[in-house]
Amino acid sequence: MRQVIIDTLNNWNFELPLTVKATFIQKGNDQPLTGDEYTVRLYDRDLFEDDYLGKSALDSHGTATITFSPADYSSADSPGEAFPDLYLLLFKGDVVHFQSKVMDEVDFNGIGPLKPELGAVLDFGTFLVD
Repeated sequence: MRQVIIDTLNNWNFELPLTVKATFIQKGNDQPLTGDEYTVRLYDRDLFEDDYLGKSALDSHGTATITFSPADYSSADSPGEAFPDLYLLLFKGDVVHFQSKVMDEVDFNGIGPLKPELGAVLDFGTFLVD
C-alpha cells in the first residue's frame, strides 16, 4: 500500500484533466442525435471574450465528451479564474442548433474524488433537441 501511495505522488499531475460530458436526444422520438454533421463545443463565459475549451463529435449514444486543462479557462479577462462558467453549443454543420444554459462557477474539486489518471468528470446531463 505504501508503494502505491508513493507511486501516485511521484506521478501526480497537478494540472489534472477535466472532462465534460453531455447527451443529446432528439425531441419527439427520444433517439440519440448522431451523425457527422453534429459537433459540440465547450466554452467558459467571461466578461469580454469567452474561452473555447474544446469540441467533440457525438457518439452512437448521442454523447459528447470534451477534455481540457484548468489552464484553458484562465485568460487575460479572467486571470487565475478558479471556477469556470461553462456552457455548450451544439452545431449542426456551421449553425448553432442548441445552446445550454451556463453552469456558473463549476467547482471540479467538489464533484467527487479525483483520480490522477482521469481527473474530474462533470456530466452536464441530457438535452432534448429539436
